[in-house]
Amino acid sequence: MTSVELLVDAFGRIRAVVHGTVEGLTPEQLAVRLDDDANSIAWLVWHLTRIQDDHIADVAKTDQIWTSQGWVERFGLSFDARDTGYGHRREDVAEVNVDSGDLLVDYHDAVHEQTIRYVERVTDADLDRIVDEGWDPPITLGVRLVSVVNDNTEHAGQAAFVRGIVERR
Repeated sequence: MTSVELLVDAFGRIRAVVHGTVEGLTPEQLAVRLDDDANSIAWLVWHLTRIQDDHIADVAKTDQIWTSQGWVERFGLSFDARDTGYGHRREDVAEVNVDSGDLLVDYHDAVHEQTIRYVERVTDADLDRIVDEGWDPPITLGVRLVSVVNDNTEHAGQAAFVRGIVERR
């Protein structure tokens, strides 16, 4: 397995969890929060997709799908267009509601497509390229991609966990 195949597989697994977690749930189920400070499925999927969109667009030097394809308007959130959900408070989490899980899945699929188009062009030598000098040590492309996979996997798993509780209620 090559580095590219590994990354494509990892992002594909995240996509599969997103689909399996969201599909078939009502807007009310997607908005369930286990307590006032917990994240809903809708927020978790929106956030993990925003992180992937933001971070991949940055390293690929492309526009985010969120703004370039009108997703910011479709979601209709009051947040700044650059907001990814990092540091959100309970009121912010509560704002991420959708009329249908299709909105979440369709946005994720659009981001996934851009991610895969980019990742398929990455070479092993590219993985050592510094993409963020704001850290010590500086962040390489390889570290950034693994970071996105890790963040997305954690949040997708959290969303799947909440779905399991929602289904048992």
